[in-house]
Amino acid sequence: MNPLATELNEMLQQHNPHVLEMLSDLGKNLFFPKGILTQSAEAKEKAKKFNATIGIATEGDGPMYLQCIQDKLSAFDPKDIFPYAPPAGKPELRSLWREKMLRENPSQQGKHFSNPIVTNALTHGLSIVADMFIDKGDHLILPDMLWGNYNLTFGTCCGAIVKKHPTFTATGGYDIDAFKAVLKNSAEEKGKVVVLLNFPNNPSGYTPTVAEGDALVAAIKEVAEGGCNVVAITDDAYFGLFYEDSMKESLFGKLANLHPRILAIKLDGATKEEFVWGFRTGFITFADGNEYENTPVMTALEKKAMGIIRAKISNCPHPSQTFVIEALRSPSFLKQKEEKFQIMQGRARKTKEVLDSGKYDKAWTYYPFNSGYFMCLKLKNVDAEKLRVHLLDKYGVGTISITKTDLRIAFSCIAEKDIQELFDIIYQAAQDLA
Repeated sequence: MNPLATELNEMLQQHNPHVLEMLSDLGKNLFFPKGILTQSAEAKEKAKKFNATIGIATEGDGPMYLQCIQDKLSAFDPKDIFPYAPPAGKPELRSLWREKMLRENPSQQGKHFSNPIVTNALTHGLSIVADMFIDKGDHLILPDMLWGNYNLTFGTCCGAIVKKHPTFTATGGYDIDAFKAVLKNSAEEKGKVVVLLNFPNNPSGYTPTVAEGDALVAAIKEVAEGGCNVVAITDDAYFGLFYEDSMKESLFGKLANLHPRILAIKLDGATKEEFVWGFRTGFITFADGNEYENTPVMTALEKKAMGIIRAKISNCPHPSQTFVIEALRSPSFLKQKEEKFQIMQGRARKTKEVLDSGKYDKAWTYYPFNSGYFMCLKLKNVDAEKLRVHLLDKYGVGTISITKTDLRIAFSCIAEKDIQELFDIIYQAAQDLA
């Protein structure tokens, strides 16, 4: 094992040995090298005459660039576009995102957590977590309504065993009892569990009520108190898109500093929150389980995360980080976000209004939804994949089949005026097949 990895592990052993136990074999071996990047950082500070360190080309006092590219980006200083960004992301962006998290999540106020590290959007954050904390055979707890990419990232790539629980009760609430049962079984069997909480949920579009959220946190704390190490991940990809009576913040704040055996990890990003999907700018934030500020644990985890970023992609794109900084600093940012939120909320409410008309009751029911981009139909008489293909071939309408009965509809990309027609077409297609 590299001496730098050993040093980080010793920091964890001294300041929270439970976190060291949570790490995968790869996670234990990770470190951030004191190589070219470290030497270049020192040179940037002290090399006043010539700096012949990092591998970029320069002209004059700045980076070399092609004018045909800069012409399209003339609003930005070349130094904020063309050079490599720091391995953990631009410091200003990390600071601004931390301020945003605190502003939007009151339960994080007064809690101790790391500075957000920039990732190449949220999927990259999931991959970092999987690499750091998943060994083959570890249990990952998820609802049965889940984003399929979790299976690839955690299961196929890292060997996790996905343990699913029913998402909803018969009466339509989040199935807390089913979650607790799977959690307790895995805790007893493994002594370590990874819990992934994705709200607003993809594909169902559901966010728990405050009471349901508190019950999820209480269940996690209970198994930790029983001696199980819990890696509690909040996938907050669709954060902020809460349209009805539900939690309005991430569970990360309530999981942070809750118990020494609970490591809370928040994954979020500008991708969907700021409607910049192609920018691929996300964040990973850690919170130790102790009530006091445990800086050595945060430092060790940050260095290990930076190590896997360095190993896999070197660093995240610089231009998109600059663009997000500009957005967060803009005086019109909050007003424009609210305008887009109102459009999204209007589409969600129209979807529910259309579905509640009773017109389609012979063909389907629908799962609870109150947030995010999506909702799911539960078909009564036809196979979801057959309906999906028929909708495409005959009507030119695209949907996603999740299971034999479940069809996902992204109301996020349907204008409010077209929602009635969309469901009329889906209904007619279901009638064709029935």
